Amino acid sequence: MKKFVYIFTFIIGLNFTSLAQNKTTGPDPVAKLVKFGPNPASAYINFDFQRGYDKSFTFRVFSPIGKKIYEVKNVPEHINLSVTDYYRGLYLYQIIGKDEKIIESGKFFVLN
Repeated sequence: MKKFVYIFTFIIGLNFTSLAQNKTTGPDPVAKLVKFGPNPASAYINFDFQRGYDKSFTFRVFSPIGKKIYEVKNVPEHINLSVTDYYRGLYLYQIIGKDEKIIESGKFFVLN
């Protein structure tokens, strides 16, 4: 009887695992405003607006210790940011709206 319970539990577990792996999700409800890469970066990183672009946005980059190291106001649709002078680490970017509220933020890694 004990053997039967173990086998039954194993089969049920496999079925639930299979269902969880085959579950499909719809479109991403929180689609990013900016697509960027390569990540990790070693020489440069590109930021491209995918949707909702507004020239009045401000784009900022912060160092691993939280210091603002790059800012551009009235941001273009494409930014090619050189990271050759950046130290190795995790950096934060922010897109700021007209009202000074953060619209989007994200992280990228520099390998230098």
